[in-house]
Amino acid sequence: MGPLAGLTRLDFSKGHQVVKIEVLGTRCQRCDQLYANALTAAADFDHSLEIEVQKIGDVNYFMTKGVFMTPGLVIAGKVISVGKVLAVEEIKAKIQEQL
Repeated sequence: MGPLAGLTRLDFSKGHQVVKIEVLGTRCQRCDQLYANALTAAADFDHSLEIEVQKIGDVNYFMTKGVFMTPGLVIAGKVISVGKVLAVEEIKAKIQEQL
């Protein structure tokens, strides 16, 4: 790698951050609502921040995270809430805390 290769890589990654949000739940109404709220919250952030929202229904995965009541919300690998539907503004605040 030449001396400019490192600079190019830094330029492309500067200011770009990826935050992964997981909504843990089976096909229940509360799980669907938390997923919708998470999507809305993610859409409100600046586009330089990439937010990936994923709905996960694998009960075995829930257990590995210590989530035994749904819905569960995981942001950047941390369990944020269990058994409740957070409002859009609450989710936005939790995302902000992870930045």
